[in-house]
Amino acid sequence: MATADATFQYKQRFGDATARTYFRRVGDCAVSSVGLGTYLGAPTAAVDDALYETVRAGLTAGVNVIDTAVNYRHQRSERVVGRAIRDSEIPRDAVFLATKGGFVPFDGAQPDAPGEYVRREFVDRGVVDADDLAAGSHSIAPGYIDAMVDRSLSNLGVDTIDLYYVHNPETQLDERPASAVYDHLEATFERLEQRVAAGDITHYGVATWEAFRVPADHDHYLDLGEIISRARAAAKTVGNTATHLRAIQVPFNVYMADAFTVAAQEGPDGPQSVLWYAHEAGLNVFTSASLGQGEVVSGIPSAVDTQLAGETPAQRGVNFARSAPGVTSALAGTTDADHVTENADAGTFEPLGANAFDAIFE
Repeated sequence: MATADATFQYKQRFGDATARTYFRRVGDCAVSSVGLGTYLGAPTAAVDDALYETVRAGLTAGVNVIDTAVNYRHQRSERVVGRAIRDSEIPRDAVFLATKGGFVPFDGAQPDAPGEYVRREFVDRGVVDADDLAAGSHSIAPGYIDAMVDRSLSNLGVDTIDLYYVHNPETQLDERPASAVYDHLEATFERLEQRVAAGDITHYGVATWEAFRVPADHDHYLDLGEIISRARAAAKTVGNTATHLRAIQVPFNVYMADAFTVAAQEGPDGPQSVLWYAHEAGLNVFTSASLGQGEVVSGIPSAVDTQLAGETPAQRGVNFARSAPGVTSALAGTTDADHVTENADAGTFEPLGANAFDAIFE
């Protein structure tokens, strides 16, 4: 697992080569404010090889936040990430490793009959109850998430996952009311608190696409305050003195800025954005789609572009995301070693200050 000593030694490797705020904190660990996402790429051996080199290049370049999920590229991303970390010159305890569970994963490739595969490999084997599945492919039930923690530990080849997310819980809202989703989350948080006590994970969180950045009347809205309350109740139930809910993940980039512009969460003094709410609640925020899966690289609106530091559109796009209030690390997905190095070099420039960032939206 990532440790304070190893991550701070990692930070010191780069000395003055990075800007002052490039490394930030998760608990007592130093983490890079540019992270590597591993969602992209076909489930092929060629992409496996490219991702392997990309992970190693990122770790060497100053990216020690690696984000994946059990379903990414049909479990291939987790397996490659684990192998790349083991083969890297960077020690495992200097790497902050995050993964997710929720979507039912295929194994290496998509089967010819996906529904039959899910039934045979997951329902019939008792891994998940059919009634807990949304769209036949997603569950946040405690037993299922527990099984996915085990699978991710095996795929990654590690003893401890630093941050384990419940993946897109809003998917469940297509099948059941919000009250039932919160109940499922609380039960799953209890199981994750137990996994923390067992040393299998260090922190847990919730990774979302829509849930926290849409208005309260949206079909996929979830109340972050309610989720925090459920996590506190879960910790109390299992006898932990404090919750280990540590982070959320939300999409955020120059073209998708809802996490900052939409006052979707009810704060103590009225509605506020999820970024501000999470910051005031003491949660770390990791941004997904920080480059909009390539859209940002194609061009940033000139009025914004001129305010950002960086030699390339990718660097300026990453610096936009990591300039937002409360953001710990901006995740950018790639399977190109040169691209991850380019993204890491965004950290040689200072991000926008709070006033300059706010001015973009005025």
